[in-house]
Amino acid sequence: MELPHDRPAGQHRPGRNGADLMRWLFHTTVSVSRRAWRQLTSMRTALVLLFLLAVAAIPGSVLPQRNVSPEKVDTYLDTHRQWGPTLDRLSFFDVYGSPWFSAIYLLLFISLVGCLVPRFRMHFVALVKVPPKAPSRFERLPEHATVAKSGTAEDAARIRVMLRKHRFRAAVREDGDVVEISAEKGYLKETGNLVFHFALLSLLFGVAFGSWFGWHGNRILVEGDDFAFCNTLLNYDEHALGAQVGENDLPRFCLRLDKFNATYLDNGQPVTYKANVNVQQNGRSSEDLLQVNNPLRLDGANVSLLGHGYAPILRYTDKYGKTSDNVSPFLPSDGLLTSTGVATFPDVNINPQTGTRDDKSQIGFSGIYLPTVPSDPSFNSSAFPAERDPRLMLQPYRGILGFDAGAPLSVYTLDTRQIDAGRLAKFGDPLMLKPGETATLPDGTKVQFVGTQQWISISVRHDPGQPIVLGGAIALLVGLLGSLWGKRRRIFFRIAPTGITAGGLPRSDYPGFADEFASLVRAAGPAASVPEQVAQTENVEEVV
Repeated sequence: MELPHDRPAGQHRPGRNGADLMRWLFHTTVSVSRRAWRQLTSMRTALVLLFLLAVAAIPGSVLPQRNVSPEKVDTYLDTHRQWGPTLDRLSFFDVYGSPWFSAIYLLLFISLVGCLVPRFRMHFVALVKVPPKAPSRFERLPEHATVAKSGTAEDAARIRVMLRKHRFRAAVREDGDVVEISAEKGYLKETGNLVFHFALLSLLFGVAFGSWFGWHGNRILVEGDDFAFCNTLLNYDEHALGAQVGENDLPRFCLRLDKFNATYLDNGQPVTYKANVNVQQNGRSSEDLLQVNNPLRLDGANVSLLGHGYAPILRYTDKYGKTSDNVSPFLPSDGLLTSTGVATFPDVNINPQTGTRDDKSQIGFSGIYLPTVPSDPSFNSSAFPAERDPRLMLQPYRGILGFDAGAPLSVYTLDTRQIDAGRLAKFGDPLMLKPGETATLPDGTKVQFVGTQQWISISVRHDPGQPIVLGGAIALLVGLLGSLWGKRRRIFFRIAPTGITAGGLPRSDYPGFADEFASLVRAAGPAASVPEQVAQTENVEEVV
């Protein structure tokens, strides 16, 4: 038989010690997990996570986002070459899809669920559970009084009916000739509190649901174009799809801008924007009116009117007599619709006999459009947003426009890389043209300002989370009002042959509880039996 002192020092039974180690690891893991779960599901942690979520959303509103405007992100990275790539690696240009924002969002969701479910269970139990027994000594309660010097069973029935009239939940307990009545009221406070927090939870879910299954895109429609826009990704200037949305999930429809009307005050402030659009969807064609704050509701998408501007029409005649037209939207730079843009003619000056072209004979124009030319010629801004006396200022360029380079180009500016490299240079003096006027360039070619067409910018959006967010916002307000108005309190009566006594306990901050208690005491028995300090209480406030 092996005795303990016969084993070498430090040698133990591996099976027994291994089991103890596993048991210790299991209990430690459970203890740490339970402590971490309690910390995560506390209301303090939920508030901290809500604050972190608000802080994490700041970069998404300050920095350009790749899912909204990839061109602005590329411009930002070109401008800030030192720390722009670092921000890009940290997903600051895709904040709402970044791992760290999603982690905060998910932790906040879990924290609220873990915090609210136990509270809801406890509140439900409190709603169906009868009020607790009356304490043995009413004088220890914040409010207490002697109602009468003697009591009977009829007094108990009368007090119980009185409490019911005041909308108290009352429970009657008899112990011999002693009757105790426990009454409680004010569950609206905790109910409103729970509704408020569950509404906040629904808001988070609605935003997440809309982000997963929603999409949006922006597009400019020029007046008179035959269905220049159909709902495909290639036709959007900017677009963003939810994580669970593909290109084939977009609804099929086409839009055409037939006419646009705008009215302005004398100071140039817009009064109305009205766009007459033609819609084709599901094999049907319809005429609709699109206005600001009055979106066009289609099957699977809403179309909103965002802005308005002008698209100058230029007609260029090259040295071989070929005529080309260009309609390019100019972007407003101020509230009076002073607009800037470019018009390009890449396929001009081609020899009709040989089909060849000098690579450096492409033509482009950088321009400023003034709907109403100012009286002072030194100002390069419009005097009024409507076309009262329009002018188009053009600077011609000749050379290589850069369309064959394969790099993405903006349709609102000339390629600065070609200008910096000397492949695209100014060609002649700046021009100032009225509608219908023609100017001759140094090489004998001509450009004519034919007129303008109006354009509108639209936002096409589908957000399936909107009904959830709307319902959550309404419930949030209702729950907040309930939590502010509700005052939970308990009233106890003990009816015995030796007297009727009462006690009151407010379960929340309720400055008017003393007045309400005094009124209940007066209603429970003769006024002469009420103590003087209670009987003199006036201005009773009844609060649910």
